[in-house]
Order: sequence, then structure tokens, then C-alpha cells
Amino acid sequence: MGIAELIKRETGMDAPERSEGERSEPSRSGGASIPVAAAASKDSGVANPEVNSKAVRRRFSATYKRRILQEADQCGPGGIAALLRRQGLYSSHLTTWRKLRETGEIAGLEPRKRGKKPVPRNPLAAENERLRRETQRLQKRLRQAETIIDVQKKLCDLLGLTVPPIEQNGSDE
Repeated sequence: MGIAELIKRETGMDAPERSEGERSEPSRSGGASIPVAAAASKDSGVANPEVNSKAVRRRFSATYKRRILQEADQCGPGGIAALLRRQGLYSSHLTTWRKLRETGEIAGLEPRKRGKKPVPRNPLAAENERLRRETQRLQKRLRQAETIIDVQKKLCDLLGLTVPPIEQNGSDE
């Protein structure tokens, strides 16, 4: 009895035809494997082997964490391991939650949003930006005024006109 006959008898399907040059390893060719529908009909107690396309991170509420910590505190020897297995948790969960509880961070038991935290907005930043823009605008106007005054002085020198001296502020002396 050949491989093709065994496959037909086990699965009810014909094995794929092979040329003489091909290898005849049924596990690599894919032709000798049992189809998923046939396997599911044979063994109905098998879990679905499909994997979700995107993993979902587990998040535990603060009440759940407190309840698990209370149960773990009341467990005897070997009871904590049974609790962890039953709940699908790791010992590191208990360690982290206990530290948060001891430091008094009740709110720390709540799940936190992952990722980069937003930078707190400084309330004076808008006022600072407005003043910076105004300073730049006034400096530009000052340069224009100084240029106009220089041109007027040169024009007066060319025309021979006398210009009364301009009084300076006390800061520029």
C-alpha cells in the first residue's frame, strides 16, 4: 500500500500527483496534510488555531487588582500559584501591584495609557510669543526710522541746511 492510498483512505481525498524528479516527503509538500475541515470534524474539542491579526494588551481595573491582591494575601502555601494559573497572571503582576499599594498610589492601580506623554502647556507661552512678535515688529520700525533720519541728515548736509541737534534719551548717552 503506497502513500497515495493511505492518504485517500485517511482523508477521503486524492494525493497530488508528483513527477519522478520530486521529493516524496508528505510533510513538506502539503498534499498529505489533513484539511482543517476534516480535522475539525474528527476532533470537535480542539480550540480554534486562528491568531488575531492584532494583539490586544490586557488591561486590569483597579478593583480587579485589589481583589486579586486580597485573595493572594489570604492564600496559603501553593495557593498563590494556583490563583495565578486560574487568573492567567504572572507573579510580576502581583509584585508591581503590591508596590503600588504599599506606596499608597491607589490611582496607580488604574491602567495607564501607554506611549509618549503630552508636554504640559505653559500658560505664559502664548503671552511670551505675542511679546516676542511685537518686539520684532518694533525693532523693524526702529531700523526704518533710523534709516530715514540718516537720509534726512545727509540731504541737509548736501543742501547746506542746519539741523538742530536731537536730544537723546538718558539710556543712549
